Amino acid sequence: MKRPALIIFFILFFDQALKLWVKTHMYLGQEFRIFDWFIIHYTENNGMAFGYEFGGISGKLFLSIFRIIASAVIGWYLYKLIIKKAHSGLILCFSLIFAGAIGNIIDSAFFGMIFSEEVNGMAQLFSPLGGYSGFLQGRVVDMFYFPLVNTQFPHWLPIIGGQPFQFFRPVFNVADSSITIGVILFIVFQKKFSQQSVRKDTGESESEAIVKDIAE
Repeated sequence: MKRPALIIFFILFFDQALKLWVKTHMYLGQEFRIFDWFIIHYTENNGMAFGYEFGGISGKLFLSIFRIIASAVIGWYLYKLIIKKAHSGLILCFSLIFAGAIGNIIDSAFFGMIFSEEVNGMAQLFSPLGGYSGFLQGRVVDMFYFPLVNTQFPHWLPIIGGQPFQFFRPVFNVADSSITIGVILFIVFQKKFSQQSVRKDTGESESEAIVKDIAE
């Protein structure tokens, strides 16, 4: 129980600390170039990961409530995995996903209430003017921008030929990264996690499991 709790705590700590620093030290659209391919770029989005939006105020409210319900389900499932002493890798995956989901929920739930709209280009924390929106209406703060490739589509391509092409265009945050890493690890190692679960259910010993893995 301690290890998943520590993973969740540190991800949330770094996610929120970085978002608070960006909100209070950068103006919207400002960026710091670390390398040509690594830029800290302050932007916000009203919707899902990577800036996709979802239907105005009512859509934003629905998305926030959906996030809370989904996070509760993930948290419940993670708790069950811990109680059942599932594969440590599987617990790690869902700890990463859960932490990331909670990190973005905090933004949408509370940032609109504790931050003002930008004044002279900069947001203020706990401004006497009040927040820029209500509960569950906040914007998610993003800052990681990795334009790894900047080129053009070949001119011989129809419609898009000659137009600029950039990879990787979306701007994201620590919480988004945590969710993405958790999902990728789960997909890549799902078979391994399932094999250990079967072994536990059949009472197979650790030594028998090792011999079987070598034989395969």
